[in-house]
Order: sequence, then structure tokens, then C-alpha cells
Amino acid sequence: MLTNENYFSPESNRTYMSVSQFKSFLDCEARTMAELNGEYHRTVTDALLVGSYVDAFFEGTLESFVSAHPEIVTKKGELKAQYRHADYIIQRVQRDKKFMQYMGGQKQKIFTGEICGVPFKSKIDSYHDGIMIVDLKVVRDFQLIYSPEKKQKLHFIDFWRYDIQGAVYREIVRQNTGKTLPFYLAAVTKEPEPDLELFWVPDDVLDAALEFVQSMVNRFQKIKSGELLPMPCGTCDYCRARKEIQRPVNYKSAYDFEVEDDG
Repeated sequence: MLTNENYFSPESNRTYMSVSQFKSFLDCEARTMAELNGEYHRTVTDALLVGSYVDAFFEGTLESFVSAHPEIVTKKGELKAQYRHADYIIQRVQRDKKFMQYMGGQKQKIFTGEICGVPFKSKIDSYHDGIMIVDLKVVRDFQLIYSPEKKQKLHFIDFWRYDIQGAVYREIVRQNTGKTLPFYLAAVTKEPEPDLELFWVPDDVLDAALEFVQSMVNRFQKIKSGELLPMPCGTCDYCRARKEIQRPVNYKSAYDFEVEDDG
């Protein structure tokens, strides 16, 4: 039985696939397996903690979150500037009735299910029973983000593949309830004066994302079980730390430099 206490445990992560784990495999299979085996731990940045601070408010666990992260408090016992701004972000969203309505469902609702025979777990920020699925996002801003892979600017939902999150949540909820619910992102920015929006992710986008998950998940599960060797991406912190030079390279062909067109 998954609970809030054991949801992120190593045992749970080895038993279940999740959206974050799936996307981690997409980024670097080798790093993800090192994390699952306890051999590598990613650095927790202020940017991540600010988002987690706002998440904790909506979960009703802000006091315990601050206690668990003394690094966000100064020696004088005051919140550091970026977390005082997180308080301002919270105050801003509280003034918007529609935003708070969408965030007013059941908090951190846990569901489990299977995709292509692979066990999945999901933890929904705001679940409105039989009505909708809502996930909270605290982002830098709503500007388009340049993707070196696609060589174009993308909406932050496409850049961070939140369509995958919506697709998996929707499918696992459907398996548990028999209902296919709409998926929304309640998003707020970290700008000095925060912007906020409710984004609906259309069903056809979620359908395509689910098909993509189905096409990749069995490979990732075989890597978890040891049937396949994980491939390193060669560019992440984990891979750079383990890089061994084999031979000199021609600097003209070593990297693919792309100049972003601001026009």
C-alpha cells in the first residue's frame, strides 16, 4: 500500500515506474539507474526548493517542510529572500478565485495502475473526483523556451514534457475509476510580479503522449530489471563525471553549434 510516507522510498521507486522516473530515463538511462541503485544523488537546487515550498503550502505541510529544510532559513531564523518571494507567490494565487477553485480538490491523491504491464504510481496535486485532474507548476516565466534538440522555441508544457505527466495521470485514474478526466496545469511564475494561468492540455495531445509512453516503457522496465544495459546520455552531470577521453577529436565536428534566431 502506497502512502505519503513511503511514496518516494527506494523500495517504491524500484517497484513502480512514475512520470518523473520515466522522464529521467528519457534524459539519461545510466544516471537514472545509478539513482535507483543509490549510487548517485542529484543536487537539490533553490529553484526546485522554491517550487516545493509552494507545493507544501497547498499540501498543508509547509511548517514541516521548513523544519525539514533548515537551509532555506538564515542564521537569524528568517526565510531567505527567494522563499519570502515564494510566500508572495502564495499570496498572489490566493487572491485568484478560479486558480484556488482548481487547486481545491483532494490533495496528493495516490493512484496505482499499469501501462503495458509495467506498474505505475501517480500522486495528483489536486484531484476533483469524477471531474478533473489538476497539477500545480511553479515556473520561471511563461516565455517560450529554446529546445536545442528540436531547434525551435517551445511552450514550457512541451519543453518539460508535462503532456507525459497528464497522459499517465489520466490513464491511471481511468483504470481506477472508469472515467477519462480532463487534465489541467495550474501554473504560476517566479517573476517579481508573478503571472498565473490555468492551462488545459487537449485530449489529442494526451493521447499522443500516452502512445509515446507505451512505445518506451517496456525498454525502461527491462533496464530496471537488468535485462538491458542502460545507455549513458554523455552530457549530464553524471556522465561528465565519468567521462574518459578515448582520442582527440576534430573541433570542427565535435559539437553542433546552433545560433538561435531571435527573429
